[in-house]
Amino acid sequence: MSEREGVGIGLMGLGVVGSGVAKALTSGADAITQQVGCPLALKAVLVRDLRKKRAYRVPRALLTTDPQRLLRDPSIDIVIEVMGGEADAFRYMQEAIQQGKHVVTANKEVIAKHGLELMRLAAQCKVDLRYEASVGGGIPIVNPFRQDLLANKITAIHAIINGTTNYIVTRMAAEDMDFATALRQAQELGYAEPNPANDVEGVDAAYKLAILATLAFHTQIRPEDIHCEGISRLAPRDFRYAKELGYAIKLLAIAKEQNGSVQARVHPAFVPEHMLLAEVDGVFNAIQVQGDLIGRVIFYGQGAGSLPTSSAILADVIHIAQNIRLGIPPKPQPQFDAPKKILPISEIKTRYYMRMTIADQPGVLARISRVLGDHSISIASVIQKEADPSAQTAEIVIMTHPAQEAAVQKALRKTVALSVVREMGNLIRVED
Repeated sequence: MSEREGVGIGLMGLGVVGSGVAKALTSGADAITQQVGCPLALKAVLVRDLRKKRAYRVPRALLTTDPQRLLRDPSIDIVIEVMGGEADAFRYMQEAIQQGKHVVTANKEVIAKHGLELMRLAAQCKVDLRYEASVGGGIPIVNPFRQDLLANKITAIHAIINGTTNYIVTRMAAEDMDFATALRQAQELGYAEPNPANDVEGVDAAYKLAILATLAFHTQIRPEDIHCEGISRLAPRDFRYAKELGYAIKLLAIAKEQNGSVQARVHPAFVPEHMLLAEVDGVFNAIQVQGDLIGRVIFYGQGAGSLPTSSAILADVIHIAQNIRLGIPPKPQPQFDAPKKILPISEIKTRYYMRMTIADQPGVLARISRVLGDHSISIASVIQKEADPSAQTAEIVIMTHPAQEAAVQKALRKTVALSVVREMGNLIRVED
């Protein structure tokens, strides 16, 4: 089969990431041509506002507000979607695939919610759909799941996959800083959006975990299957107490498969200081994967930003372009098993950290211990941390042995109802 002389590219979105991709495709064209074996030509760029000033100036003739210019152009072989959002992006990706165009995207929300539908459509239309940049920015993790780790039975994923929240908890731990101050600092440095809800409430991490767990366990894991908690309830004292107990606190994305059932959850967790995940600080991300053949491996690097994300997008583009040039058909999309049971958070079993303010008087701990014992929760240790003589209260920290989530939640409701318990400060799960 004769080789192609060039590959046409359509780019949807010219924000921070889109500008980085456009710059690489134009000013870095020679290097990419050398890798592909033929030129890649940027044919059109979809934007919302033609007059907006951007970080990288694309020739005016390439800009358009009409998606059909990209979707209907027969000279465009690959559509790169970096516009964000869900509805329009999903619709444009569908149409691009139906028009016989390969698609590369960084859109974690669309892939988390509609990935299987798009994969099936791509298989039907004999085109490629690649989304390495949707999880972990420049960290190669999606394609290893799709290829390098296929021989493994993956049993667990523990991941730090949101740089904003990891920066915030790092600052809170290192500088005894409260959440609001750490968030404001992250916003001032450009690590957090003006509306940071998706990051700090764990939604962004849940989208990414849905993608990874679907690939790892060969069954559809939807964002709504994932129990999700954010970091806004963390206090500086939680970090102090964690350190005293030999732990760091991280927003973890956790997925496990056992006996044919899958659990998937995002929440703050105590992580032992000796584990590598405990040492992942700042805006860095890390994904720890446990497999029956590979054992435990960790993928680590910058999880966001123009350059790392552009790197992942361009790697996917180069891979597809090489295949186009050589006339090689796309590899099969991932195959999925029959649906597996998704364990609700109430059925998980783990250890817990509890911080509460109690009346500083005899017999209080015995009453709390009785409630916990009635729900089969065994106490590993109790430490009294601070006392307030004027209020006649004390703060205690309880570490439990493994217990079922449903039992813990019932016990907490009864504990809070005790007249001697003034406040339940926090409950954090422990991932040993």
